[in-house]
Amino acid sequence: MNDKISDKDKKDWDNFLSSNEKLPNKDSQFTIKKALKIKNIDLHGFTLEQANKTIEKFINISHDNGVSKIIVVTGKGLHSNVEKDPFVSKDLSILKYSVPEYIKNSSDLMKKIIEIKDAETEDGGSGAFYIFLKKKL
Repeated sequence: MNDKISDKDKKDWDNFLSSNEKLPNKDSQFTIKKALKIKNIDLHGFTLEQANKTIEKFINISHDNGVSKIIVVTGKGLHSNVEKDPFVSKDLSILKYSVPEYIKNSSDLMKKIIEIKDAETEDGGSGAFYIFLKKKL
């Protein structure tokens, strides 16, 4: 290996040392994780109308406050009273299905949302879902 440093390399090194230029720390790029601002809401026990009004208000307030992820717990519908009414669908009246459908059908809410997806087991599994919000402009 050549131990001699060229004059050009010495000059470049001196110029770098005398300038205020900083090199980015490549190691820090992998350790910095974007902190998500997360809010939770539990809709257990709400009627469909109450749940829809509540989630609409919650999404609007969360978006205004810079929240990036909402965990919505609806439950699985196991204790729902839909069996008592023969005119109500046993599937679609459950908040688990109805609330996300309400959100998706609201163009005003969807303008604030990046994605709606099922929750992981630790956040409620099939009895919950995530809403990822856009940044407020």
